[in-house]
Amino acid sequence: MTQNNGISISDTATAGIFIGGGGADQAQAQHLLLRYGNRHGLIAGATGTGKTITMQIMAEAFSDAGVPVFLTDIKGDCAGMSQPGTPREAFARRAAAIGFNGPDYRALPVTFWDMFGENGHPVRATLAEMGPLLLSRMLEATEAQEGVLNVAFRIADDEGLPLLDLKDLQALLAFLGAHQREISQRYGTVTTASIGAIQRRLLILENQGVAHFFGEPALDLADILRVGADGRGQVNILHAVRLMQTPRLYATFLLWLLAELFETLPEVGDGDRPKLVFFFDEAHLLFNGAPRALIDKVEQVARLIRSKGVGIYFVTQNPDDVPETVLGQLGNRVQHALRAFTARDQQSLRRAAQTYRPNPRFDIADTIRDVGTGEALTSFLQDKGVPGIAERTLIRPPGSAMGPIEDSLRTAVMATSPVVGKYDNAVDRDSAHEMLARRAEAAAKAAEAADGSARAAGPGPWSATPAPDREDREFSSARRYQPTMPKTREPAKINRPTPARTPPTRRTDSAVDAFTKSFARQLGTKSGQALVRGILGGLFRGR
Repeated sequence: MTQNNGISISDTATAGIFIGGGGADQAQAQHLLLRYGNRHGLIAGATGTGKTITMQIMAEAFSDAGVPVFLTDIKGDCAGMSQPGTPREAFARRAAAIGFNGPDYRALPVTFWDMFGENGHPVRATLAEMGPLLLSRMLEATEAQEGVLNVAFRIADDEGLPLLDLKDLQALLAFLGAHQREISQRYGTVTTASIGAIQRRLLILENQGVAHFFGEPALDLADILRVGADGRGQVNILHAVRLMQTPRLYATFLLWLLAELFETLPEVGDGDRPKLVFFFDEAHLLFNGAPRALIDKVEQVARLIRSKGVGIYFVTQNPDDVPETVLGQLGNRVQHALRAFTARDQQSLRRAAQTYRPNPRFDIADTIRDVGTGEALTSFLQDKGVPGIAERTLIRPPGSAMGPIEDSLRTAVMATSPVVGKYDNAVDRDSAHEMLARRAEAAAKAAEAADGSARAAGPGPWSATPAPDREDREFSSARRYQPTMPKTREPAKINRPTPARTPPTRRTDSAVDAFTKSFARQLGTKSGQALVRGILGGLFRGR
């Protein structure tokens, strides 16, 4: 079997990605079988041990095999993949040592993305697609606040109020606060304190510039699933340097993207290669502080998304960062060095070693501690999905450039992107904010018109006792506050002319009262079908 830039040339059943080798003994060559590329994986190791290069050479090989890739650039040093690499003597020596015919120095078909629209094409999602569960995670909401968000999303679904951007949710929260009593009777207690806390957290997101993420045009998943005319899969790089300043947002966004892929892609089972490979760098951010319910959802997505042809590769410093329920589903593993400076580190190292199939030629725990930069302990699924024996492996050199690139090069790549111009300008269409404003305006006009009609109708049969005029009110006030006279004296009698009787005015509802009653009637008579939400609370596409 020979390799050409990481792809094994063989029949479909044994086609695989060449990761590296152990020297002259070609039996130790390590391949990730393409047909098991959707069985998920783990790239772990301490800082500076080579995790990013491993992710890079895997992205190169998947792309050359026609598999689109999505990865995050948290340090800004993955952008070099858009440029051809430079031949190096050290690379040539390593390639010769592991029997690698390459690398083929060329650029990858890269598309840059950026949630803030600064170093890539803007990435947006609507609040409706995000759903209440993930939004609660982003806002670090309490259980009570998460309940309020669920009520808000339910009302938006029932009443046909599209939640697209932050101002839509802010308007809906203000509506909940104004009609708290009626809504609490229907959906459960909605407190002013919870609404206020959510509003303050939304304000923090706005101050962090996150408002740009919510809105339209939302990301079309077809744009990250492209395969070029040359047969290579597109490599989507999310610039996450600024995004990493808000770790909770970073993790929530990537989890949302996985949920969207799960809800959208059709079932394909186990094909000859994945439909998409997704690298989740700094994966510990997904699980840190996450409630048990969310971890259960992540486990469910990881377990089921495999049948959609999507492979998830968690990149993190320590395997302990990933819950055991998720770690048990990661069959393809590359373990770079772990440093054991403390007793806790040593325990983590031993636990990591126990998750590999033993190799009688060396001690796995010692190997994980001793491998150098560019080396790793690897184990990939073999025939019938059996975990391979752990091997000490030299990782192959990459063919694309390593490190950051100049802004001019990034701009040139974006100018030739297949999605150039599609997401540049935000669209603010009619949504909950505008609809609620119109309803309030209509209710105010209706109340004003009703008040005018009542005044024009004149007195009714109920108005036997006229309302006192101004003089009568002044007189009554004067009597009420004059000093108490002795009982032997009668109060002075004041002769006043009988005031002219004025017709009473009919009591009319204020604009808020009218809007409240209208809304209460809608809650009681709503017959429309609620929108369908998926496994993580986002809307199914097309519904």
